[in-house]
Amino acid sequence: MTFIKLFLRGIALLPSLIQGIESLFGAKTGAQKKEAAISIVGSAINMADAVSSKQIADAGSFSAGLEQIIDGVVACLNASIWAKSPAPVEGSGS
Repeated sequence: MTFIKLFLRGIALLPSLIQGIESLFGAKTGAQKKEAAISIVGSAINMADAVSSKQIADAGSFSAGLEQIIDGVVACLNASIWAKSPAPVEGSGS
């Protein structure tokens, strides 16, 4: 599989991956959760193999870009309805 296909597959997993990490590591810091996401996505796209085969020329810049993508996905998810707990309904109960 070409690198771009692996990369896009790894990126496509981010929303569900981040939700899973939030469930598993809810009490951890945001930085710890981000590091877990980077590790998993890096493994999913075989980052070590991509660096050694020269498909990634600058691993540091690639990792920084991956961090920005993860931050963006987290920001989108946090701004969406899934992150909000439902508000109590007025007048319900006895």
